[in-house]
Amino acid sequence: MAKTYYITTPIYYPSGKLHIGNTYTTVLCDALRRYKDLRGYDSFYLTGMDEHGKKIETVANENDVSPIEHVDEMARQTRELWDRLKISYDDFIRTTEKRHKTVVQKIFERLLDQGDIYLGTYSGYYCMHCESFFTESQLEEGNTCPDCGREVSWLEEESYFLKLSKYQDRLLQFIEDNPDFITPESRRNEVLAFIRQGLNDLSVSRTTFDWGIKVISDPKHVVYVWIDALSNYISALGYGTDNDDLFQKYWNGDEVVHVVGKDILRFHAIFWPIMLMALDIPVTFKLHAHGFYMMKDGKMSKSKGGVIYPDTLLKHYGLDELRYYLLRELPYGGDGLFTPETFVDRINFDLANDFGNLLNRTVTMINKYFGGSVSYNETGTMPVDEDFEALLKETPEAYARSMEDLKVSQAIKSLWRLISRTNKYIDETTPWILAKDEAKKNELENVLYHLSDSLRQIGIMLKPILLEASEALFRQLGVNEDKRDWDALIYGAQPTFNVIHKGTPLFPRLDVEEEVDKLKKIVRGDDDTIASGEEDLNLATIDDFAKLDLRVAEIKTAKPHPNADKLLVLKVDAGENKMRQIVAGIAKHYEVDALVGKKIVIIRNLEPVTLRGEKSEGMLLAGSGKNRMEVLEVTGLKPGDSIS
Repeated sequence: MAKTYYITTPIYYPSGKLHIGNTYTTVLCDALRRYKDLRGYDSFYLTGMDEHGKKIETVANENDVSPIEHVDEMARQTRELWDRLKISYDDFIRTTEKRHKTVVQKIFERLLDQGDIYLGTYSGYYCMHCESFFTESQLEEGNTCPDCGREVSWLEEESYFLKLSKYQDRLLQFIEDNPDFITPESRRNEVLAFIRQGLNDLSVSRTTFDWGIKVISDPKHVVYVWIDALSNYISALGYGTDNDDLFQKYWNGDEVVHVVGKDILRFHAIFWPIMLMALDIPVTFKLHAHGFYMMKDGKMSKSKGGVIYPDTLLKHYGLDELRYYLLRELPYGGDGLFTPETFVDRINFDLANDFGNLLNRTVTMINKYFGGSVSYNETGTMPVDEDFEALLKETPEAYARSMEDLKVSQAIKSLWRLISRTNKYIDETTPWILAKDEAKKNELENVLYHLSDSLRQIGIMLKPILLEASEALFRQLGVNEDKRDWDALIYGAQPTFNVIHKGTPLFPRLDVEEEVDKLKKIVRGDDDTIASGEEDLNLATIDDFAKLDLRVAEIKTAKPHPNADKLLVLKVDAGENKMRQIVAGIAKHYEVDALVGKKIVIIRNLEPVTLRGEKSEGMLLAGSGKNRMEVLEVTGLKPGDSIS
């Protein structure tokens, strides 16, 4: 029977649009879940929304909608975002759902009946944003919240309290006896220090607003957000109901992991295990509290014009580009700095140069030298193979250690060491020189087989990280379905590779200056249409369109522009008595030979211009998306036919 793995994100608070900080947590959990699936685990991934509290009530009122209308819309947007990001969650829990509310009410009444919750009066400094009380000594300068920096207010009200103090020693002993309960170690030390100062009983109800779960025995009180929110990890599994099979299977299974941001560490490391102890539920989870993505001026803040939204990056750069950056750039245990320069560099250097170009070169050489097929060839072994194969064998072990320790960034680094070593292997073996000597054919095939099998294994380990590129790699190399799993991480597992006739670059290089400038505008909030992910429509009239003379043209020749890497120089037949020359910025998307013979659409009546010394007498029509540009082609029409 397969081992079980239960992983959760925190449930997100829907007071505003989710940014890349929330996205990082969700993508991190997705990568870990996919890794466990790759290892054969029976896994379950939970995420969702924390939908109660004064702040939601306030935001809804400001938007002139009811709280339920507000959270319904935010939940819809969030689920759509996770679907676009291909997040592999199994359940999306909402705290407004009946299945959750019923469990929370039962938990509250049980703790009340057994004396772990009692009625009292609370007065203190309250942060509405964090929904937390603080003592005067805990406040920052200017009576501001120590967690978020916002201004707090004095609040007095009747409240129910959870007896944290009763379980303080038991929790302290549990953390000391289980050093891997909280990671990284710095977070564990922070929690221990906080507990040793002494725990005050926790206010767990409110009477100053109505948007929450009512206390059954005293309905003027609503259940405080943390009792409400934290219970989601077991309410989603059916705890406290007649249908608790998932709870028995996953909560009491082999591995349970809560992944949270460091700002909600205390709630998960102190309040949640104490709740479980009071309920006689085993504390089976491990807690990982990661750092933040920061901007140059500090933590992301919409009010300061420094927020990056995942939709924007997804739209302009692609799914794998976003996933790779998020997972690679945030160091284990620390904060990461989002800058336009590093984002573009990761795509250009790591993805396009190191990885994408390696695959493209390998496929090209196999087609050029062996007609598209290479096989395992023992007779062509070379001295350098031993060192290369040793790293091939070591990498899955290093990768697995890092993934098991939740060090996904480190796992990616170990993969890129293998990618770099594979690129170096090409330089060491010089296949282009071996190809000139017929007597070296076995050595050449051996080299190309090593490259193919290294890429196959890289593709397997990339499956949790790069969802689209890993599948594209398998397709281009012709990797068999049964050779794409963890058990196939053995050199020589696939004896023969039949590669695709012509591979497509996985990650075209970006124009650094152009993309950095675009991202800087997004960060500053200078370009509202880019930042929001919405198109800026400049409406045209029918008269504007009628001015364009659109014609079918057939490409007769194509060659690189002598003075510009991005440009191609095309000669086209547009049904005239002469050839027309068009200069087009499609060089990084097409090989010249692939363009000849295509029937395309051109704008014939543009004023001629000279581009880097070459005259251009028109413009071709093309579409673009996710870093790919495709020329618009037509069939059934002849050169010179009009398009209208």
